[in-house]
Amino acid sequence: MSIVDTIKKSVLENFTGTITVTDMLLSLVVAFVIGIYIIYVYRKTYTGVVYSKAFSLCILMLSMVTAMIIRTISSNISLSLGMVGALSIVRFRTAVKEPVDTGFMFWGISAGIMAGAGLYIVALVASLLIGVFYFLTYLMGFRVSNRYLLVLKYEANAHSDVLKKIKSLKKFKIRSKSIYGNEVELSLEVDLKENKKGGVETTIVDQFKDVDGVINASLIAYQNDFGD
Repeated sequence: MSIVDTIKKSVLENFTGTITVTDMLLSLVVAFVIGIYIIYVYRKTYTGVVYSKAFSLCILMLSMVTAMIIRTISSNISLSLGMVGALSIVRFRTAVKEPVDTGFMFWGISAGIMAGAGLYIVALVASLLIGVFYFLTYLMGFRVSNRYLLVLKYEANAHSDVLKKIKSLKKFKIRSKSIYGNEVELSLEVDLKENKKGGVETTIVDQFKDVDGVINASLIAYQNDFGD
């Protein structure tokens, strides 16, 4: 037997030519379980401004659809070639805003590939370890802090009192300062802690309302890195 015949036989042996409903359901169930786990990790470690439920559902769909595709093309070489041709003409134009979101999408796709290929134990164990390691790095300080933009508007004669309050903050950085006649508008980046209920402690705004001359104090969700 020639080398070409040997390669051809080894490739064709990977295509069983049959696909059962049980195999398809098992692949989808495993992909669904892993997808739910990925969503749980994503939600617990999310540090963005607005949590997107649609993106979480997209991760779940990616896992299940990928598993279905892999299970289908692994049964027939004609279907596999047709699927590759069909996917090559599909263009995805949705922009991913956060780099970490791309990682979660690849995680979901990889889990779907393993589930579709019948590597159920490998998919479950690998996904479990990825989630544990990622969550540990999140708790070790690699997570992004709760950054907000504090906008203060006050009278010029209250500048010294406002500065005293600002210096009492643990971490802040002045971003802009504008003067309009006798009024001053100051924008600062501040780092806020989470309270026991999982929300952000917003009492920082109340600290400035008691200062004479403060006209307005606003707290706005903000995403940026603290620099020098």
